[in-house]
Amino acid sequence: MPHLRADVIHVLPHDPSLFTQGLEIDAGTLYESTGKRGESVLRAMSLTTGEESARVHLPDRFFGEGITLTGDRIWQLTWTSGTAILRDRAELREIRRVDYEGEGWGLCSFSDELVMSDGSDELTFRDPESFAERGGVAVRLGGDPVTDLNELECVGDSVWANVWQTDLIVRIDPKTGRVTAVVDAGGLLSEQRAERAGVLNGIAATDEPGEFLLTGKNWPSMFRVRFVPVR
Repeated sequence: MPHLRADVIHVLPHDPSLFTQGLEIDAGTLYESTGKRGESVLRAMSLTTGEESARVHLPDRFFGEGITLTGDRIWQLTWTSGTAILRDRAELREIRRVDYEGEGWGLCSFSDELVMSDGSDELTFRDPESFAERGGVAVRLGGDPVTDLNELECVGDSVWANVWQTDLIVRIDPKTGRVTAVVDAGGLLSEQRAERAGVLNGIAATDEPGEFLLTGKNWPSMFRVRFVPVR
């Protein structure tokens, strides 16, 4: 079992007022979903200039959660409302809503499938057009369930998942549910900054192979990292 750490390449600013729930990067644009009822937003921002190109606010009854890009669309989860929102990518305009059972936490996508977490040890597979459920898999590390799976990122043939309220990120084989690597991403924030910030939550593959952007809830910074072996 590979044990990895986050090797920092570059530090970027992050708005500490944002309760980060989901991150996605494509072609130099960062898409970020945030939570809390009455404060949940989805925004698009240039990673080069830091300028926002779009921002939408969710209705007050919704608590925003994970997001993923599928072509020119974005799917956005809500926490306990059982509602997924499909948006256009350019303006983040709402196209339609779909109901689902249970809670919504993290979301990522392969070319022909969405992967969703609900805070348990289960990953659910969904149709990228209809959002209909297609099955799922239980996540195991050494035979034991890995619960509190949260923000997700689909890269290659693996799913990377933040483990809620920890500094750990796990790499999962979505075909078997087996954890194939564990990342300790602790220590990214200084002790002083960590006291005023929330937990790690936010992982997005960058446009550079093998590099990720990490942040957390109400963090003042985002970290461009590589996952390297612990020595």
